[in-house]
Amino acid sequence: MRTHFKLPMAVLLTVLAACGGERKPAAESTAARTAAPTAPTSTGPVTPAPGGKIIVVELASDDKGNYFTPSEVTAKRGDVIRYTLKVGVHNVHFLADSNAGRSGYPAAPSDMLQLPGQTYDVLVNFPEGKYYFQCDPHAALGMKGHLLVQ
Repeated sequence: MRTHFKLPMAVLLTVLAACGGERKPAAESTAARTAAPTAPTSTGPVTPAPGGKIIVVELASDDKGNYFTPSEVTAKRGDVIRYTLKVGVHNVHFLADSNAGRSGYPAAPSDMLQLPGQTYDVLVNFPEGKYYFQCDPHAALGMKGHLLVQ
């Protein structure tokens, strides 16, 4: 009985080894990884430009739902929007397809904010206009907002 088991096992191992696919050189794999966009890492508090102010937007989950407070924000160039986690696990994402024709806004989503009081700062240094942002995991539940840059 052991002989019958060894032959299929040997064939299986040979097939699995052959299915490894084409191997790429290590340098090419490293270059491909570094070219991929990554989410920004937290760099700490951002200071507003002279004359600018810090505008706090809270991110929360409770019996009312998942939301930004306020969800409609008005700012001027040089201001800092400080997204501050109150309750839950959230991120902030200015989607390219929802901001067509706009530029200068953060292109990648923030890291997930997980601890109450954790922040994500955005320096408003992009052109005047209305910008859409959302929390990716809760967008379908209505966690969306707009930033009007004057």
